[in-house]
Amino acid sequence: MSNETILQGPTFGPANGENAKKLVILLHGLGANGADLIGLAPFLSDVLPEVEFLAPNAPQACDMAPVGYQWFSLQDRSPAAIEAGVRAAAPLVINYIEHHLEKRSLKYSDIALLGFSQGCMMSLFVGFRLQNKIAAILGYSGALVASEKLVSEATNRPPVLLIHGESDPVVPFDRLEEARKGLESAGIDVQTLSRPGLGHGIDEEGIRAGAELLKTALVVSD
Repeated sequence: MSNETILQGPTFGPANGENAKKLVILLHGLGANGADLIGLAPFLSDVLPEVEFLAPNAPQACDMAPVGYQWFSLQDRSPAAIEAGVRAAAPLVINYIEHHLEKRSLKYSDIALLGFSQGCMMSLFVGFRLQNKIAAILGYSGALVASEKLVSEATNRPPVLLIHGESDPVVPFDRLEEARKGLESAGIDVQTLSRPGLGHGIDEEGIRAGAELLKTALVVSD
């Protein structure tokens, strides 16, 4: 683990009051902060009482809103600029993961990544490039960045569930199918869930489906 500054943000749980046996790291979207996604933790804890939820704030102040943070700027939305932004932010997320695993004496297989929008892009990029395989990646309303490089760059292939609203005005719905194709081409087990009528957000059905994935992936041994 490097000595870079560790990202900060809210945490929740474990709901059973014991030391964490598993971790879910939640990466928020553009213009939000860790508090935005940590609100999912009480619902997910109903089926994941042994899990601690960590929601770091992204490293940059948002340059498109008066408040909130960003993993990278979206002033330039060209594929090259987005890829450069993701690659620049990735080491901070990796360092955060390594720090919290070491702090709790946990393994990579004990964690899952959950990302929304820009945080989904980060989760999908980082999750396949860690030094060891994590339990799962759960992505909402995001996209797969640099899909053409995934085959050569992936160091492991955790299972993925992607959920996307069909009426998303921010990240177009067709990004879901593009991501599915890119992941499958790289030999990654991916499931997708389309949500009719949903815009750029997470609904109850999406939370339930995500909870089931995490429950299956983060099995706690007695």
